Amino acid sequence: MIGILIVAHGTLGESLVHCASHVMGSRPLQLLQLGVGMHDDPAQMYPAVLKLVRQLDDGSGVLILTDVYGATPSNIASRALIPGRVEGIAGVSLPMLVRALTYRNEPLRTVVAKAMSGGVEGVFKMPPAIENAATGS
Repeated sequence: MIGILIVAHGTLGESLVHCASHVMGSRPLQLLQLGVGMHDDPAQMYPAVLKLVRQLDDGSGVLILTDVYGATPSNIASRALIPGRVEGIAGVSLPMLVRALTYRNEPLRTVVAKAMSGGVEGVFKMPPAIENAATGS
């Protein structure tokens, strides 16, 4: 099973794990997060990323999801990438994470493609409701 690590600003990763657990019905296995605070030293965070990647990798590979490309979390995570073994995607969202979790028994390259499509397809301009789904009126 592909391990998934979220490296993001503050508590975003923790919140995404919580939301994904709600959507999936339980906390998914091999899903961890590392929050990067404004006062954290990137040089000291990198060993933590490596430790989590090793912890998550059962031989199938690891997908690292970060929030903003070029920001500190993605810069830290990018140092741990190994093509075909540890891949990374920036721009994490709940639809992206749920898609990655859904397909994580597939090869890493498939999980990467599915996660990216989940991120893109998860952005949708909503039409106005014909009726209120909650009340039926």
